[in-house]
Amino acid sequence: MIRARFRIQLPDGIWVRTLSRRFSDATFALLSGYRSGETAIELGEVTTDAPDAVVDALRAHPSILEFEPLESTERGVLGKYETTDTALYDFVEEPSLPIEFPVTVRNGRFAFDLTGTREELEELRATLEASGLAHELQSLVHTADTETLLTDRQRELLEIAIREGYFEVPRDCTLATVAEAAGIDKATASTVLRRGEAKLVKSALPGPGRADRREP
Repeated sequence: MIRARFRIQLPDGIWVRTLSRRFSDATFALLSGYRSGETAIELGEVTTDAPDAVVDALRAHPSILEFEPLESTERGVLGKYETTDTALYDFVEEPSLPIEFPVTVRNGRFAFDLTGTREELEELRATLEASGLAHELQSLVHTADTETLLTDRQRELLEIAIREGYFEVPRDCTLATVAEAAGIDKATASTVLRRGEAKLVKSALPGPGRADRREP
């Protein structure tokens, strides 16, 4: 699987493009949302030095049908609103690859994360190219698939160790208990566990490239 972060220039006319360019110091965050017929219901937050001015402008925008503030501070406002701007949902539904919230917007550009296969991300990039919207790929990270990362024996021992409480602090069992539950000797259990743990750690904290080897 691949985790990617994109930044895309919003098309003219969308309220958040207009307001994020007008209030260039503000950060707009879409925390969640869904399409409801011809409109979208969204939960959003704006962070800025002048949140009241942003909220007044938001309420006055013709694309915002209703705005309900839920929480306010000196630096921001959290609110629920209904908007006729549904271009975001049109965009994300075309490649069938759901975006991950929050979606953040600054100065007319929104940024979001996606996780998918290489083929799905290529489909998304093709959609972006066809849309004509200016966009950039900000980051691309390959994530490990633990289904193929570990051998069957390593996965089995790790699952037993977790179930028996071997990784608890303090430990609820000894290595001998794990070995007995797996039906193997303690030395073998130790070797298999250490190799499995090492693979998981290296996948989460990758260092200099080294070939992955299938081990017992």
